[in-house]
Formats: sequence, C-alpha cells, structure tokens
Amino acid sequence: MPIPKKYKTTASRFVSFLTISLLIACGSTKKWNNTVIDGKKIAITDHYTPVPEIESFIKPYREHINKDLDSVLAYCPETLDKSNSINGWQTTIGNLMADVTFQYADKALMARENRHVNVCLLNHGGIRAIISKGNVTTRTAFEIMPFENSTVVIALKGEQLMEIARYLAKEKKPHPLSGMEVHLSRDGAVTSVSVQGEPVEPEKIYNVATSDYLANGGDEMTFFAKGVATYDLDYKLRNLMIDYFKDIDTLPVTRTERIIQDK
Repeated sequence: MPIPKKYKTTASRFVSFLTISLLIACGSTKKWNNTVIDGKKIAITDHYTPVPEIESFIKPYREHINKDLDSVLAYCPETLDKSNSINGWQTTIGNLMADVTFQYADKALMARENRHVNVCLLNHGGIRAIISKGNVTTRTAFEIMPFENSTVVIALKGEQLMEIARYLAKEKKPHPLSGMEVHLSRDGAVTSVSVQGEPVEPEKIYNVATSDYLANGGDEMTFFAKGVATYDLDYKLRNLMIDYFKDIDTLPVTRTERIIQDK
C-alpha cells in the first residue's frame, strides 16, 4: 500500500529534528580540564621478594653476563687509587688511563686519518673506582668508567694548549694528562709547556685525545670549543681500556710527573 505523501513529510521532519537535537547535545557536552596533579614519593628499599618464575628465567642470562665480566684479563701489582696523588698533580690510575687512551686513540686516528695524537687530557672526576691489587677483569673497566663516554680527538692550536695549562694550574686537580708537560712556579703560575719534549708553538696544530663529555665543554673545559677539527673515533673509553687489559699481562705503575711545580 503506498505511504501517503503527508506521512513521508512528517517522518522526514522527525528524523531531521532528532539529528539536530543530537548534534546540539553533543556540542554542549561539558569539557573537563585537569586542575590538580597529586603525587607521592615511593621509597626504594633493599627489600625484594624473589619470584621463582622470574628468577628461573633470568638466571642463565645473569650467569652468562657475570662470566664475561669476571673473566681475568690482566694483573695489577698494586692498588691504583685516584685519591692517592704522586705530587698533588698526578695519580697512578690517572697516569695509566691517560697513557692508555693516548696510545689506543693514536692507533685509531692513524688508521682513520693518517694523523698522530699529540696529547691526551681526561678528567679526575671521570674515574669512578679504584683498580685493586690482583686480577683485572672486564668488570674492572665497567667500575672505573660506568658512563658511555666515547673517545674523540680535537685539533687545537698551541695557544689553546696554553689555555689547558692555565686551566690545570687553576683547577689544582690531578686530571689525567699524557704527552704534555707543564711547569709551574712556586705560586702556581705557568712558566713553560712542552709536548713530546718540544716547547709549544702558538700556531701549530696539536691533536688532543679526550672524552666526548669534555669535548662538549664538560668540567668547564671550554677551550675544546676552539678546535679547528674534530675526529670522532667511535670508540668508547671503557672498550679502549678493555682492549688494553686484553693486550697486556701486568699493568704498569707509572709515577712520572706531568705537572711539575717549583718548591
């Protein structure tokens, strides 16, 4: 039976009214805004109740990692500690780290750029542990350098090396140094600076190995920003030390003075 035209018009109007009502209702929905954020401190404690299923799952991974970390690589004849200075300006562990970084950064730079490293400068605060007398392991390297710092070489003019010398004199900290010798007067003024036994020339370019942290101005070593070239060796300082430990039998205990002050 055909639907009368009037009914069609009424139904159409009803549908239109319902649609418009729904749109108005949706448009008038109240908007909620966050006004208060509450937080609380959750203390971290040593208490831990092992979950057998989790412990069983991670056990083989833990054993594998510990085996790698505790494998003996070399031997240290005496404890190397950054708190025990040689003359107030050097430490045995700082000398070791600077000399090793110098040596291995030099190899990497020569292989990549056919250039030699002239100086190495690291920071005293970057040494985070001692190297105890006895066996040296991969774990040792992770303990003394837990950060992910990479080795970079910055090409600096001789005048920036003079800035380094003045920085060291002002800091009065045993920052690890290799390849460069600084002489100070009794009152702490810089009197001479040499690299590989030769006086520093203001306009000569010297390649200085350091960490990416220091190269970016860490510890207020702003002189690195004046570099004329930067070589990223893609070689973590920790990995560099691990490679060194693997290559030798016994760690040397080096007490050579790199910063020498008149008495």
